[in-house]
Amino acid sequence: MELLKTILEFELFSFEEYSLKIGALCLVLLIYLVTKVALWLLKKSLFRNKSVDEFSKGNTYSLFQIIKYIIWVLSFGFMLEALGIEVTLLIAGSAALLVGVGLGLQQTFNDVISGIILLSERSIRISDVLEIDGDTVKIQEIGLRTSKGLNTDDISIIIPNSLITTNKVINWSHQANLNRFRIDIRVSYNCDVEFVIKILEESAREHAEVSINKKVEARLLSFGESSLNFQVLFYSSTIFRSDRMKSDIRRVIRRKFVENNIAIPFPQMDVHVKTK
Repeated sequence: MELLKTILEFELFSFEEYSLKIGALCLVLLIYLVTKVALWLLKKSLFRNKSVDEFSKGNTYSLFQIIKYIIWVLSFGFMLEALGIEVTLLIAGSAALLVGVGLGLQQTFNDVISGIILLSERSIRISDVLEIDGDTVKIQEIGLRTSKGLNTDDISIIIPNSLITTNKVINWSHQANLNRFRIDIRVSYNCDVEFVIKILEESAREHAEVSINKKVEARLLSFGESSLNFQVLFYSSTIFRSDRMKSDIRRVIRRKFVENNIAIPFPQMDVHVKTK
């Protein structure tokens, strides 16, 4: 015991009244390990039920992230105290420095505050499909400063949290299991309008991912300069890969148009040359 006490009291560094001992470093290491083990046990406890749905899993994840950050902040404070650094005096003494750092890292703090808002409000959850700046992204992780998502090209995207909280974001997964999609198409003025509407609705219904419980509807939207403009609307639970589904339906429409001699016009310009 005397040997152990001597080792722990061994002074590694000293400056004026401050001294760093092996015992302090051991205490810091112990606090770190206890924190890691406590968080691991907490995570295992919260996520032990693997049969929960994505909605509940997202709520649990948000709760765990908030608790994790609080525990690490407290743990870091205990580590500083173990090293003989009084946290209250440190904060008071560096107030001016913190103001300068705050101005320099304003955007970072904005992202951090946005992360806290996302985790506490739970308006965005894991596996939610968002449309941000015209890009469709499936959220994989919500962090304190940034969130990570996967776009439709399977590319991982790092998103600053402030971009989600301050911009207009469409959450395709927020409320309904079914979402309505639309496909626009232009047809020649020589077509039979009712027949075109029938083909558009049939083409959408043929796709396996289009809901049969919701109405498929085709509309004549407008009279264009060189075409009649139609739109077909349908419901589907496929959100993240909806571009592929739309492509399949367009291919069916194109095939049916060819079979029934329905023309898709292209923009034309007539030039009249006057001769004297």
